[in-house]
Amino acid sequence: MLSRVAALVVDRVAMFEFGTVCEVFGLDRTDSGVPAFDFRVCGPRAGVPLTTNIPGVTLTPDHGLDAVAGADLVIVPASTIRAEYPHEVVRAVRDAADAGAIVLTVCSGAFLAGAAGLLDGRRCTTHWMHAAELARTHPATTVDPDVLFVDEGTLITSAGTAAGIDACLHLIRRELGTEVANTIARRMVVAPQRDGGQRQFIENPVVACSNNGIADILSWLGENLDGAHTVDSLAARAAMSSRTFARRFAAETGTTPVKWLTAQRVLLAQHLLEQTDLGLEEIARRCGFSSGALLRHHFHRRLGVAPADYRRRFGDASTRVGTV
Repeated sequence: MLSRVAALVVDRVAMFEFGTVCEVFGLDRTDSGVPAFDFRVCGPRAGVPLTTNIPGVTLTPDHGLDAVAGADLVIVPASTIRAEYPHEVVRAVRDAADAGAIVLTVCSGAFLAGAAGLLDGRRCTTHWMHAAELARTHPATTVDPDVLFVDEGTLITSAGTAAGIDACLHLIRRELGTEVANTIARRMVVAPQRDGGQRQFIENPVVACSNNGIADILSWLGENLDGAHTVDSLAARAAMSSRTFARRFAAETGTTPVKWLTAQRVLLAQHLLEQTDLGLEEIARRCGFSSGALLRHHFHRRLGVAPADYRRRFGDASTRVGTV
């Protein structure tokens, strides 16, 4: 059951992420058949204001850390990442987990869970901008930078703001059933279910290269994604053997020429889906895919959604007339 819910906030808390947690668990929706939650906002000290990520705005928790004890669910919203968290806050999270509470983090809240030792030996996620830092500071965990949320049973970690809503609704669905989750989603006017494995939408810029030959190739490819390219043809253009080119390319980019080219083509397809009303076949041609079917395959494999769904979510309404 999820009867008692504690939202644990610390200094420099992110207000929007905190607000989404309150929206899911903090509002009384018993008139719609949603079970009542004993929702408590807990901080290091009751009644002592905390700073937030919004200048001039403070947040004053009604409860102290003693109210975290006995919670069925402890939610850690995002806050500014720091090298060390208050010892008493870390202990409260750890003690709650040891007592059997589910811990759910939103965005950078995963770092506090990591400080409490809850990530070790587990898979987790956070906002893609923080994933490398989380992996570096907590090497005993497996950080997945792509997914919306990760359910490890008594630990659920989520990515950015909207993914926090997804994680909360997923947990409600898991513990209280689909009807309750759908009712809350309807009241919030959000999608009732987005699978945790759906990709975060990450923009991948062209990497900076120390090798001028590879840098020139990357720049040229960026202007000629619609062409037919092979490792041999690219190596010849760079005046290298195919083996040397592949080795140096991987050293500079961390991936193979084929994988890099596919990623850039999908990135261009994202832009065209967002900004134009071009059909799928024309987008495929401009991106260098031989067919719309091939574009659809690589697009879904990389982002976890179909091109048509992506356009519906991110397309410019003034140009959203084409079909994909």
